[in-house]
Amino acid sequence: MKTFQNIALATFCFMVLSIYGAKAQSDTKINWKEDLEIYKSLLEQKHINLYHAVAKEVFTNEWEEIYGNINSLEDLDVITKLMRLTRRIHDGHTSISLSNVSWHQFPFEIKNIEGKWRVVKTLKAYEHLLYASLESINNIPIQQVAKQISEVAQFVENKYSLKERTGSYLTTAELLFNLNIIDDLQTANFNFLDKNNKKMSLPLHTVEKEYWYKQPNLSEVVLQVSQIKKPIDRRSDLWYAPILETNALYINFKSYPTFEVMQRIGEQLVGYIQEHNIKQVIIDMRENGGGDLYVGTVLAYALNLADSIDWEHGVYVLTSNHTFSAATSNAALFKQLLNAKIVGQPTGSNPNGYQDMDTFTLPNSKLVVTYSKRLFRLSEIQNTALIPDIFINQSEADLLLGKDTVLATLINKIKN
Repeated sequence: MKTFQNIALATFCFMVLSIYGAKAQSDTKINWKEDLEIYKSLLEQKHINLYHAVAKEVFTNEWEEIYGNINSLEDLDVITKLMRLTRRIHDGHTSISLSNVSWHQFPFEIKNIEGKWRVVKTLKAYEHLLYASLESINNIPIQQVAKQISEVAQFVENKYSLKERTGSYLTTAELLFNLNIIDDLQTANFNFLDKNNKKMSLPLHTVEKEYWYKQPNLSEVVLQVSQIKKPIDRRSDLWYAPILETNALYINFKSYPTFEVMQRIGEQLVGYIQEHNIKQVIIDMRENGGGDLYVGTVLAYALNLADSIDWEHGVYVLTSNHTFSAATSNAALFKQLLNAKIVGQPTGSNPNGYQDMDTFTLPNSKLVVTYSKRLFRLSEIQNTALIPDIFINQSEADLLLGKDTVLATLINKIKN
């Protein structure tokens, strides 16, 4: 169950002309037939149960259609068809990842809040776009764009991760270009409504993936509550802090550390809980995209040693549509092992499902194919997300104020 942070989450990579070309065949013809044969053969060999959701005949017929028409297809079209075919497997860990090559994106990220695609991160130069809702790209309504992109999004396991992955694709130039939404890989026209519902229309230029992720000072929406102060000396995305005005502790579990680091943090955590007589614990896994399930169980083991916790009513786990893979599995285990209540949104993956992701690379196109090696059953309900005991969604009004609706609502419940 390798972390998805090392794989391009639902992005359609920039196929540089020397490798793929832009809607045209490259100078060096890719041996797609060999890659297609390896793709099908290795998936059947390595996946624990490739045809658990799609009939082998249906999958094979579509594969044969691609294979038989390969000489008339452009490279990007082959890749898109492979993405559609892989989606038929209906397994969020079995996907086409394009992490080996470069791609371009428009200089912002968006998130769906109450049905609107709001800008939540951007370059400093476009800081005025924060909180704005994206209305159209090249005058194509955003609902139409999102529908087209959702059909090829990868790492999709249920309707909740579909929305999450669609958002991560919506700013990727190569995908927009290949779907005929934009006609230029370098620039496009965007229409927004700012938080005061004032229209903004402007051309935006793409930036390279490497440039985007190396930017140290991106402007972004930060949701917070006044009762939690992030430790200044935190060294990882796993940290904890007291919740002021309560007898509760907040644990931010955004990503998985190593087994040894989790052991060390667990020991410190139990010591802190016992010293301060902590009664309630909130474990925030809303931004956790996965990692090592068994590392997560170390946290459960450590917390179980703290006798001061109200084990009947005092443990909460926050989840969202972004909670995926091992994070979903650990949230389900925390519900069982720690008697935790799940709070927030349904998870982007299913606690009963095909997981423990591995990869292989197609030799000619260099496309990375991911697949599932294991089947986990951590819930009584089949083929669905981990559903919260207490539903709380981020409100648009609170977003515009920088307020974390989910956390604020739960803290108020604990106080009362």
